[in-house]
Amino acid sequence: MLARSRFFTRIFCLFLCLLTISGTAALADTGTPTPLLPIPPAPGLPAIRSYALMDYSTGQVIAAKSEHMKLAPASLTKLMTAYLTYQSLQGGTLTLNEQIPISNTAWKAGGSSMFVQPGLPVTVDQLLHGLLIDSGNDAAVALAEAVGGSQSGFVTLMNDAAQRLGLTDTHYSNVDGLPDPNLYTSALDVALLSRALLQQYPQITKITVEKSYTYNKITQRSWNPVLFRDPTADGLKTGLTDASGYCIDATALRNGRRLIAVVMGGPSWSGSTNAVEALLDYGYRFFVNHPVYQAGQKVGEITRADLSPMQVPVGVAQAVSITAPKGRFSQVKTQLQLNPGLQAPVQKGQAVGVLVFTLDGKVLKTVPAVALESAGKAGWLGRLFNKARQSL
Repeated sequence: MLARSRFFTRIFCLFLCLLTISGTAALADTGTPTPLLPIPPAPGLPAIRSYALMDYSTGQVIAAKSEHMKLAPASLTKLMTAYLTYQSLQGGTLTLNEQIPISNTAWKAGGSSMFVQPGLPVTVDQLLHGLLIDSGNDAAVALAEAVGGSQSGFVTLMNDAAQRLGLTDTHYSNVDGLPDPNLYTSALDVALLSRALLQQYPQITKITVEKSYTYNKITQRSWNPVLFRDPTADGLKTGLTDASGYCIDATALRNGRRLIAVVMGGPSWSGSTNAVEALLDYGYRFFVNHPVYQAGQKVGEITRADLSPMQVPVGVAQAVSITAPKGRFSQVKTQLQLNPGLQAPVQKGQAVGVLVFTLDGKVLKTVPAVALESAGKAGWLGRLFNKARQSL
């Protein structure tokens, strides 16, 4: 009798367990989505006057603080000096192994130095190392004279390049970054220039990743403290004057993805380095890149009675990716905005509008939209026929 009672007790307990499991499954199958954790705000960094964090691939600004504030750049100026030097190398007016004569002006340049001297052999490659690792003002002057003929001529080239690159917050007045009221830039412009450098002249990181450089038996440690903190960092430049504070333009490559972090007006090298690392960690931890369109892919069309043919496919000339917070890509909205002033005829590849990506009402990215096919101007009979088709 006791055994039978135990048997029924076990059966009853098993029945209760099955009911519990069934109820739990039913709750799990309600279709209620699991709420996403919100992305935390960008680091405040109160000790930093201005900063910008940019994704290299998409060009999007992930986080920023007073990114348009015009500030003294100090030796971040040498980024443009390097850019124009690489441009001359690409154009063939200079070669890396070419020896550059050192003027008395370059020799006597004040501030940081790679210690070049008149009559002492030095190549363009050595000067680039001295410019980017030692932050040598003498190297900057020597390269400026070699590329532009004079420092004033080179400054003109610097401002012309800044205008072409869309550096609207920037004006150059010298080649080395020594204090001058007419020398200024912004964290956003430094990021834009850095991206252009990395895109057009990626070999720069073979220099900027080095932690020291030796010229004429003098070894100098790199000014970039991020290199000694972060093994994924491989550039780019620093700057320091009383007016600028501690500025760092850093770039890092983690798991195949590159970010650019610019901090300006920091209180110390350690403070600016901590800020750079906080920004890099934020960008890598909470944001990811998503491919959206392939080059030449259609995104919409133009339908106009004055075109022949009336319908013209519209797409993107280059592959498009966007940077979005993790888990939020599905909520990104895309809108094709056609140029209201577009006139016939339309040529293949012609910019006809923009493609705008938004999230929570904020613009993430804007890319040009182009005609994927050509269309002529319709005659009066063609326009009449097209209007009749539109009315159907």
